[in-house]
Amino acid sequence: MSIVAEQLRAARETSKLTIEQIADLTKIRTDRIRALEAGKFEAFSATVYIRGSVKAYAKALKLDEAQVLSALNEELKGIEKFSEPPPLVETRKTFLDTLTLLWAKLNWKVGFAGIGIIALGMVAGLSVLAWKHQQKRDPLKNLPPAVYQPANSGDTLPLPKK
Repeated sequence: MSIVAEQLRAARETSKLTIEQIADLTKIRTDRIRALEAGKFEAFSATVYIRGSVKAYAKALKLDEAQVLSALNEELKGIEKFSEPPPLVETRKTFLDTLTLLWAKLNWKVGFAGIGIIALGMVAGLSVLAWKHQQKRDPLKNLPPAVYQPANSGDTLPLPKK
């Protein structure tokens, strides 16, 4: 039997409290209290539940919580299931994970302003390129030089007839 389990059970019996009374005080289920007093920590799915239950139990019995939790930590190191915390992420990060994280951190007000500025810059750049291209392409370039030849012998243009 574990030291913490014996300590909790002995303190409860000294205080002359039943398991049901402790359950009412701590809001811990009676089966969990019995598992704690028996040292059967495998009944819990994670160490956080064990530590929280032991801390609440020790507080209800007015025991030194820090001392009880340090003893519990030493006991949990001996249990393979609780000796090491499970990894949070089992797979490696991909490019898509990194990209998603960056998108999540983006300040959208600044992002939309940046996208607008980039779009305006692209429109201005394309406009300048189109204007330069138009300047290079002269529609009158291939026409031969024109020589004015009046229809009549005078130096004036003919008047329209009424």
